[in-house]
Formats: sequence, C-alpha cells, structure tokens
Amino acid sequence: MIQVYTTETFDHLFGKLERKIQLKAVKKTDLFKETPFNPILRTEKLHPKGHDVWSFRVDSKHRIVFKFIDKDIVEFRFIGHHNKIYNYPIFFG
Repeated sequence: MIQVYTTETFDHLFGKLERKIQLKAVKKTDLFKETPFNPILRTEKLHPKGHDVWSFRVDSKHRIVFKFIDKDIVEFRFIGHHNKIYNYPIFFG
C-alpha cells in the first residue's frame, strides 16, 4: 500500500476545488494507494524529465501531480486542471 503525504500547495488547491471534484479525487486516491499504475488512473511521468514527477487522472480535466519519495511513499504536490500543471513550478522542487 502506498503512503501519501501532501504539500501545503496541494492542500490549498484541493480546498479550492468544487466538492464533486474533491470527492472524485478522494476516490481516485484510494485506488492509487492500492495500485498506483492502474490503467484507470493513466499514471504518467511528466516532462521535463529529470524532475521525477508523475501525474494521474482524477477525471478528464483534473490531475494530481506527485513525486515518489521512496518506493511506497509519495508526496502529492498539485491538484487541478491539466492545463495548469506547468504553471506550478513549485512541484518540480
């Protein structure tokens, strides 16, 4: 089982989402914890490469961006519309 930690940025962005998106995110996070590369999530490594950040789908428009801290530990760094992912360079740190 994957352990998930969140950044302040993630928590802030999560709090600004519509309730229905929050509920979808919780459901997908539960699936992610069990099977992070489940095809339903469409987990993928993001560019630029070398930063080791990944994302998975909450729905067709929203993504969660995360980084592996260890093989079974991840840090969620961003949640929001997929077009805004690269507007948040903080998650590349």
